[in-house]
Amino acid sequence: MRTFGPLVVLDNPAFIHDSVEIFGKAHIATGVSIWPRVVMRAETGENIIGPYSNLQDFVLVHIGSGHGTTIGAYCSITHNATVHGCTIGDNCLIGINATVMDNVVLGDNCIVAGHSIVPEGANIPANSIVAGVPGVVVKSRNNFVANRMNAFIYNYNGLAYARGDHRAWDSDAFGQAKAAEQASLEAEFAALEAL
Repeated sequence: MRTFGPLVVLDNPAFIHDSVEIFGKAHIATGVSIWPRVVMRAETGENIIGPYSNLQDFVLVHIGSGHGTTIGAYCSITHNATVHGCTIGDNCLIGINATVMDNVVLGDNCIVAGHSIVPEGANIPANSIVAGVPGVVVKSRNNFVANRMNAFIYNYNGLAYARGDHRAWDSDAFGQAKAAEQASLEAEFAALEAL
């Protein structure tokens, strides 16, 4: 059974699993999906999950140094990741079992590789790939299309789970929707690059 405190605002999320626990103050934006065993706590400050982002199985979101965690739009926080009192820009992907620590600011379109630890106070530029312990920028690349696709895939699945359909990814309709979204995002990215 889901546990939500009285200061949790749900703004039309796509899907929240019954095992999710959210304590303290939180804002969950439209299109968000939150998967099994996710825990969010905010004894001070507020945790904010931006539109169409997803928190995958066993993610932990917590405050740090007196302020909450803010996750931008179209982000994927993947299985077993921890985000702790940090700010994550739009269109980011935090890899499996990665940790992003207090006061980190992660720019838009970034990837944090699985099992990496981004240390306290790190300021990561947009379009970075971060890896290692401690996590450092190992490559600069605009990950807009790949990260937005991941967010699309999880939003699609979240809407399906809300309908009781646990096999949507194994359908022709999903394959067609995925191809259409890929083409749309590539066109959007090309237009942005042309500016």
